[in-house]
Amino acid sequence: MPALRHFARMRHQNENFESTDVLIIGAGAAGMMCGIAALARGRRVILLDHARKIGEKIRISGGGRCNFTNLETGAQHFICANPHFVKSALGRYSPHDFLAMVERHNIRWHEKAKGQLFCDGSARQIVEMLLSELRGADIRAGVSLQDITRTNDGFEVQTSHGLVLAQSLVVATGGKSIPKIGASGLGYQIASQFGLPLRPTRAGLVPLTFGAQDLQRFKALAGLAIPVEISGGKGVFRDDMLFTHRGLSGPAILQISSFWQEGMPIRINLLPDGGLREALKDARAQNGRQALQTLLARLFPKNLARDLAQDFGFSGTISDLSKPDINALERHLCQWQVWPTGTEGYRTAEVTLGGVDTDALDARTLQSRAVPGLFFIGEVLDVTGWLGGYNFQWAWASGQAAGQIA
Repeated sequence: MPALRHFARMRHQNENFESTDVLIIGAGAAGMMCGIAALARGRRVILLDHARKIGEKIRISGGGRCNFTNLETGAQHFICANPHFVKSALGRYSPHDFLAMVERHNIRWHEKAKGQLFCDGSARQIVEMLLSELRGADIRAGVSLQDITRTNDGFEVQTSHGLVLAQSLVVATGGKSIPKIGASGLGYQIASQFGLPLRPTRAGLVPLTFGAQDLQRFKALAGLAIPVEISGGKGVFRDDMLFTHRGLSGPAILQISSFWQEGMPIRINLLPDGGLREALKDARAQNGRQALQTLLARLFPKNLARDLAQDFGFSGTISDLSKPDINALERHLCQWQVWPTGTEGYRTAEVTLGGVDTDALDARTLQSRAVPGLFFIGEVLDVTGWLGGYNFQWAWASGQAAGQIA
């Protein structure tokens, strides 16, 4: 048999040689889910990760509670050059499928707004659940990858712990976000080695930074969070925005950052539910000699009310506001435009935009069209979910899809 002769030859050449059916590079959310699916088919599985702690990005997610999925997940919640690519995997492994696993392990959970599901306890429970489901797999942390060679029988993978021969190779290395826990561009290097095209990468779901003038203003408001409607590019979101010493953050900013491009403004509606004209009518009825700042303090925290009043530059009382003044004030509050200079980068980004071009893969299996047996799953692909559990659901679904074939 050709495979056995090949394995025997390699064993003779390298005493550290070993073989497996499926070798998964990256033991994060997608990699572990792929391993679980492959094990269920009776496949021999090895998971390698250069980090010394398995599932660290899961552990720190959701403020330590892990927003492990979103019940409302659909293709519209993902950014991808091919918007239809995610439909197959997501359609065959739903949030309810993952939730069934969570409940089978007696992990208590709760639902927040917009279908977001979190652990009641620690995110470590999700990591422990996945490791429990992986019993029978060979999981190796702190192992670096040195070389990959394609053979007639599969792949020869040289690691810091020896040579591994695998029939199928699954790349689940994630993106570049949060390098302090081990993120790197390894998956993109592997894709390039085998001729798969890449889409340009950049930080996503990340705070925005600003020039000196804006930054000085935001620093004075640091710590304030308010509900806004924010838009930029093709994105429109309603959520909280946070002023920080470094710029703007909070869920609304993280969401829009994935749609923002350098040189582009973002538009912020500080009163997404309206209320200015009603507040003005009530304030005039009580005391028309109030300053504008006093009126705005009915709608915003005092520090922000003072800042907005100063920025608008109206010196009279609210009784002095003409209809054009009121219209201008409403535009000032509801069509505020700011110009970010950049983002905080991969250091604080939750995800990486861009990556392995999905046109190079079969959408149903996540297998390379040109290199049979080679799979790419999770964040390493040009698939980026919105904030709110969507990226984890993509990890589970893409891992499951590849694990059923690899």
